[in-house]
Amino acid sequence: MNTSHQILASNTSSIHPDTRIGHVSLVVADLENQIAFYQQTLGLHLHWRESGQAGLGAGGEDLVQLVEKPTARRYRRVTGLYHFAVLFPNRRELARAVARLFALHYPNYPTDHILTKSTYLDDPEGNGIELYAESPEDGSWSMSGGEFIARRADGTLSDGREPLDLPALFSLLSQEDRLDVPVPPQTRLGHVHLHVHDLGAALEFYHRRLGFDVMGAAPMHRMAFVSAGGYHHHIGLNTWQGEGAPPPPPDALGLRYFSIELPAQAALEEVLTRLDEARLPLQQTEQGLLLYDPSHNGVLLTIAGST
Repeated sequence: MNTSHQILASNTSSIHPDTRIGHVSLVVADLENQIAFYQQTLGLHLHWRESGQAGLGAGGEDLVQLVEKPTARRYRRVTGLYHFAVLFPNRRELARAVARLFALHYPNYPTDHILTKSTYLDDPEGNGIELYAESPEDGSWSMSGGEFIARRADGTLSDGREPLDLPALFSLLSQEDRLDVPVPPQTRLGHVHLHVHDLGAALEFYHRRLGFDVMGAAPMHRMAFVSAGGYHHHIGLNTWQGEGAPPPPPDALGLRYFSIELPAQAALEEVLTRLDEARLPLQQTEQGLLLYDPSHNGVLLTIAGST
């Protein structure tokens, strides 16, 4: 039974408004090749590498962690990662990132969501990635009657999936701008988007248990968005792999977990109280508290600056 309508109307305390997405941890088959991609194609720094694992990011905390399992393989029609989204501090840095992809002839799909400017690609092992920058000056996003609506600054409507104006984006760069420099230190993960087996169960977990606010749910489109602090979305949810899709087997490539970074211990304790009420199991790890959503997507709870 899909309970998304009831959950939308529920009254639950919200997660701290300064909560954000920290990093994603991925199982990969070829660590060397994946490191090369994230460094050379995306421009991330290699922060560390040891014992078949590596961490990359913008020079501070990790944004992507890789764990090598050479026998791992890709499965279809299962839950897991749809994409993780790298948020650039401005359009100019997004322009540099997109121009780098074009210079390398790496397949990507630039898209104008009005509220954001994006491009989409897969890494060499099929993990979905979005690169984006905020552009609220161009318009807004809202939801009405189960439909997501993008409205341009002049009031006209858009489907929010327009082709990105690449000449306008690239005009932000000069002839002197290098494309091979690493991403700026302000770059971070903006959101993750997950395949789940049931929207109602997912909203029950992310909204009622973790405390994210529901920014919109569209059961007809089999998708929903949740966030902290009024952001358009920190977590996207969809059932595009099929209602009731199973979790990936233990030897699967892809998502191990993504981290949710809370600003302080008190904010974490509020979440833990709700999880305890639901008797959801938690596993203490070196990096934080690990649990799994109803679709067996791993979620790591951390405190800012603790990893």
